[in-house]
Amino acid sequence: AMLGPVRRRWDVYKYRFVPWLALNLRRKRRTLRYVPESSQDKIISDEDVFQTLLKIFKALFVNDLSRQTHVLALLPETKDKYLKSLTVTQKQSKEDSCSHQSQHVFSPEEVLFNTLGFTVGRGRSSLVSAGTGVYVTKGFVPKGAVVSMYPGTVYRKHEPIFFQSLGNPFIFRCIDGVLIDGNDKGISRSVYRSCSRRDQLGPFQMSDESWLTAALQNPLAVGQYVNNCSHEKSANVCYQEFDVPEDFPVELKQYLPNIVYSHDIESHPRCVVLVTLRDIKQGEELFSNYYTIVS
Repeated sequence: AMLGPVRRRWDVYKYRFVPWLALNLRRKRRTLRYVPESSQDKIISDEDVFQTLLKIFKALFVNDLSRQTHVLALLPETKDKYLKSLTVTQKQSKEDSCSHQSQHVFSPEEVLFNTLGFTVGRGRSSLVSAGTGVYVTKGFVPKGAVVSMYPGTVYRKHEPIFFQSLGNPFIFRCIDGVLIDGNDKGISRSVYRSCSRRDQLGPFQMSDESWLTAALQNPLAVGQYVNNCSHEKSANVCYQEFDVPEDFPVELKQYLPNIVYSHDIESHPRCVVLVTLRDIKQGEELFSNYYTIVS
């Protein structure tokens, strides 16, 4: 009984422990993911990822337009565009309800459902000793769709992450060696908040801090809790790396759940999205592949 908590922690952490991985790769072939080249590690195109994020982020922004006045005041060229979107939304809402004159504000989960046709959320995993998992809580997700994002601080090669990594099962390693720390507790939480506030430009937030709390501003930012597949539960989603382009709208960066650790490095911010490998119905848990072999 006393060893129970230790074993449960080990069951979660072992997938990040290199010696254990080396000894178990052959026995875990069903849960391996093979990538011929890093450049081919794309289930869908970057443009599809870009358009999906734009679609949901714009919907979140318009839904919360009443709190974006300081941002819009500095963007007169885009202000009219969002006001027109709000007018259309209000007109549709009024026709549906036959009453409201003011903007009806939806929850982020409702915005996600109204925009992409599904919602995702955290819950107790169906795997024994797995702890928290991620489910499609409402709607339907087609194959080849962005279903969640992996939040966290982005570390380039050779940047210090030793103390943040101790006992941390949420370190994600990209194919090119970039690391993303998706832990929402302890020193990892403090580092993310510090970097996020460091990079804020006046009213423009360069990243989303809400994934560190229970009240998510970006409802897709739950990817760090997706569990590894098993012999009983095959993978239905796959990680895909995405570098945010320079022309990504500055007013929408407040919904990006990633921040770069080093402020003086000029590069595109890295994001990781989870893309569905098949159609996923309401009530199904998401399972990914923790092993990626680049040959």
